[in-house]
Amino acid sequence: MKLTYVEIGQIVNTHGVRGELKLRPLDVEAELLRRCKTFYIDGAPVSPTARRIHKGCLLFQLPGVDSVDAALPYKGKTVSVRRSELPLPEGAYLPAELMGMAVEDAESGAALGKIAGVIPYPAHDVYVVRGEKEFMVPAVEAFVASVDLEANVMKIHVWEGLI
Repeated sequence: MKLTYVEIGQIVNTHGVRGELKLRPLDVEAELLRRCKTFYIDGAPVSPTARRIHKGCLLFQLPGVDSVDAALPYKGKTVSVRRSELPLPEGAYLPAELMGMAVEDAESGAALGKIAGVIPYPAHDVYVVRGEKEFMVPAVEAFVASVDLEANVMKIHVWEGLI
């Protein structure tokens, strides 16, 4: 599904005494988030004045937030960005974009089900597809023929024993 905004993480705490906020990334590497110019917190756009990575989290500073007391109200808030501002590599998708996507056999066009989950593994993700049967599809080129976000359809190559 084509998304305009995507949730990228949650502010889990403050960091230091100068009002830095600690963002735990969700489904995205902190390095990609560092490049984003505008964050959306409670639907309001904010432009961080400083960003850095610390232990897999993104630390950032907001204008006017220069103390721990000023930063504390942001704790627990969800942060979003415009999808167009998130520079994912070609062929990479966020799990939120794939959830509920129809899955079809690339050769026959038969409907196989919908994506019900994305399981991250070190080598690659695995898609959980639910239809008449539940099965898993490795997120690699050998299995995934195409992904069309506009049509909300993923076509896969069905190998013997996959389903």
